Amino acid sequence: MEPVRRAVIDVGTNSIKLLIADVIGREVKPLVEESHQTRLGQGFYQTHRLQPEAIATTARAVGRFAAKAREHQASSIRIIATSAARDATNADALNAAIEQASGLQMEVISGDQEADWAFRGVTSASQLAHGPLLLLDVGGGSTEFILGHGGHKRFSASFPLGTVRLLEAIPHSDPPQERELAACRDWLRDFLQAQVKPQLEPALRAEAAAVQLVGTGGTTSLLARMEAKLDTFDRTIIEATRFTLADIQRHARELWALPLEQRRQITGLPKNRADVILTGVLIYEQVMEQFGFASLNISTRGLRFAVVMDGNW
Repeated sequence: MEPVRRAVIDVGTNSIKLLIADVIGREVKPLVEESHQTRLGQGFYQTHRLQPEAIATTARAVGRFAAKAREHQASSIRIIATSAARDATNADALNAAIEQASGLQMEVISGDQEADWAFRGVTSASQLAHGPLLLLDVGGGSTEFILGHGGHKRFSASFPLGTVRLLEAIPHSDPPQERELAACRDWLRDFLQAQVKPQLEPALRAEAAAVQLVGTGGTTSLLARMEAKLDTFDRTIIEATRFTLADIQRHARELWALPLEQRRQITGLPKNRADVILTGVLIYEQVMEQFGFASLNISTRGLRFAVVMDGNW
């Protein structure tokens, strides 16, 4: 079979991501992977309206990525949008701006579809295709919990919990104060116990074998880069990283003790992610604590890998 070159542009709450890949069945060979932060969800959660400046910045980024996909002779380009566009009362304005900038229309996908694709993408890696795993996909506006075994989902749910959403809901000082860290932890603990545990715990108990926790998305990749002091993205090193709960707690403690400008100097942490890393690391910390996970594995595959594998192009 000849490979098919496809491109997917992922319009997220925090950043826009591009994957250009050659695809044969379930084999995905990435050629270009890029990310550009546009903060589409900034100032969104009080009104549920996307802000004009964020729409314009996002549309320009999508236009640039679409042009790059065409330069690389992608046979097809697909634009998908997740949490912020899904919840927005004015998503049509975003779609119009994106169509004008790129000549393409975006697809707003449901939380269930996002969870399904994230799981299919992660389990396209052979080492994660067989044993039971809980996939935690933390985004800017939502978090997906997907439990499965052997490539088959047994439970999935999307929750209104994300790094940007939490950052806006529980603002902090610079540098953050101990009481603000405690407040954020308390909020997460209450949310997980009230919203997530009643749904997820029965599914976890039904698994006969031990379930491994796998994180995908920006937070885990950045924590791995920080751990290895990587200035650039390296899939092999990132996916080889394993965090214990103590490691995640250490990162949370150290990050929350630093002012923003000092966090911006950390090797492996892009300057424009130095704010949302605070909420991202706490989400993983609290999930591990509340559900008793001693370790965290990382996948750099996920939503975009599944989209390029999808047969409906």
